[in-house]
Amino acid sequence: MSSRPSVWLTPLNRAEIAHAVFLHVFWKKVTSIDAENVLAILEKDCAAGVWREVKFPAGAFERSIDLTRRYGPTLGVRTLDSLHVACALELRAERFWTFDERQARLAEAVGLDTSA
Repeated sequence: MSSRPSVWLTPLNRAEIAHAVFLHVFWKKVTSIDAENVLAILEKDCAAGVWREVKFPAGAFERSIDLTRRYGPTLGVRTLDSLHVACALELRAERFWTFDERQARLAEAVGLDTSA
């Protein structure tokens, strides 16, 4: 990420990160203290400018519904997949980074660059 010093972080991203971290607590892969430390590091990175906090785009829900209508039947997208891609489109992102194959397929289908 150091090669791209400013990566957008929406409230949706924050929620996803928190859920992912604490799911690992549930699975007993990390402790609650470790999870809190991860979120503290995220806050430090935000303060250092690694992440650029942006508001959730106003048109993201409507765009998400449109994406679902257009691509849901062929790609099997889930709500969060379409919301993440909709946010990227609404924010006019140049790149879309994900570890989720379904999100990546949707992002590529709408013309977003998913290369690292």
